[in-house]
Amino acid sequence: MVALIAGSLLARLAGLLGVLALDGWQPALCAGLALMFTLTGVAHFTGRRAEMIAMVPPALPRADLLVTGTGVLELAGAAGLVLPATRPWAAVALALLLLVMFPANVHAARSGLTLGGKPVTPLVRRTVLQVVFLAACAAAAV
Repeated sequence: MVALIAGSLLARLAGLLGVLALDGWQPALCAGLALMFTLTGVAHFTGRRAEMIAMVPPALPRADLLVTGTGVLELAGAAGLVLPATRPWAAVALALLLLVMFPANVHAARSGLTLGGKPVTPLVRRTVLQVVFLAACAAAAV
């Protein structure tokens, strides 16, 4: 959430200061979303990878491949948000990805898992965040 808000505000400020590609709230929101998905996508391959693998519900096969695949999709979606021609498609694809990945958040919350040494976000708060992220993707898509 911090990356989304801070990234969007900084991008909007850059737009107001003359960066034409960021002139307006929608391009700034897309920049914030791109930052958020870049950070989460990179986390799929770095120090938090093992914790993300543990978040995958046990009924799903090859949690390691699922984490790799979702990380690649998050990074590709972030890149797609930067380009105006692909922005709507990327935003819709990322919204669908958020929906597909939500069961991992439910599993993590119900199992009392940790991320970065801290308990994962409680389920009610995570659900609210997920709705905010979906709304941001919807706003980026139109």
